[in-house]
Amino acid sequence: MDGQSMKKIKVNDRTKSIKSKNSYALDNYPAWLESLKKQIQIARARASLSLNAELIRLYYKIGSDILQRQETRVWGDKIILHLAADLKDAFPDMKGFSASNLKYMRYFAEQCPSCKIGQQPADQLPWFHIVTILTKVQPADQEWYAVNAIAGGWSRLMLESNIKNRLHKRQGAAVSNFSKRLPAVQSALAQETLKDPYLFDFLGLADNAHEREIENALIQHISRFLLELGVGFAFVGRQFRIEVDGEEFFIDLLFYHTRLKCYIVIELKAAAFKPEHTGQLNFYLSAIDAQIKSPEDRPTIGLLLCKSRNKIVAEYALRNVHSPIGVAEYQLVASLPKDLKTELPSIEEIEARLAAGVVAFSGKKGVGRKVSDAKRERKDG
Repeated sequence: MDGQSMKKIKVNDRTKSIKSKNSYALDNYPAWLESLKKQIQIARARASLSLNAELIRLYYKIGSDILQRQETRVWGDKIILHLAADLKDAFPDMKGFSASNLKYMRYFAEQCPSCKIGQQPADQLPWFHIVTILTKVQPADQEWYAVNAIAGGWSRLMLESNIKNRLHKRQGAAVSNFSKRLPAVQSALAQETLKDPYLFDFLGLADNAHEREIENALIQHISRFLLELGVGFAFVGRQFRIEVDGEEFFIDLLFYHTRLKCYIVIELKAAAFKPEHTGQLNFYLSAIDAQIKSPEDRPTIGLLLCKSRNKIVAEYALRNVHSPIGVAEYQLVASLPKDLKTELPSIEEIEARLAAGVVAFSGKKGVGRKVSDAKRERKDG
């Protein structure tokens, strides 16, 4: 076969390939391919969740067995040391069978009847999320953290940070008029979205910092700022320019909330809340609704972040404001609530607890529950 014939064959093959691809495109092949990719991704995610659920249920069963056998037989904690060694020998490629982790399994089974944290199935959480919640959160608040950790997709570090910063006390605590200005479903979600106070101690600023200093620092630490704001906030701009009848105005911070489907205007006030602050913010909300908001977006929400606020004054100020507005405080310097200060043990007490195997928080200074005889081995999962 001569060279000319070979070229014709190659050209014909390329033409067939192009025609084939074109025919695939005409036959909705790209859409089908994307659909298959999504199905595969969903299946992988489900497999991962299923694997985690099986692991949690296994840990619960092991913990229940240990509890039952220690109650019906004269077995002390030494049996756990023997069991840990035997399980490691039998399954050398598996982590999670240390003595300390077996004691966490026992504690898990003891504290969570039916493998639930409150009404929340525990098998939807990673193992050390469960350990963190059971050992660092008071029983009355454990279900709240379990539910929100799942809903928000919190990492363990985020969970620990939210527990440390008492998020359950701050979430949804801002003063607002949402219940009167928004539809019921959106009102509840919007209220739950806001916090009070917001903690900006990560900025490293003094308590008397000016508004522009705070604003500049928040932008420099935008990732931390977004984490503190919560899930759903997308940054749009700072000193966002709007023009009304030839006059320029600048909004401190503008966000879009992906769950609420609306813009959120944030105004910083390095002073105590004053009723006149709501007038300025109300004007900005009207301008965003008129100029920026699309027909599909819901009404813009405003958030006033003040150095301090009198709750009654804020409620009165918002009562006859027609735009949805929330008022909350911010803190530049971390401070512990008085009730928490009395509950926290000293460093010496913590060290003594670790030595004695007492790690679970009971809500009273110097009191804990015995869970392990050694420090938790975090690498076991």
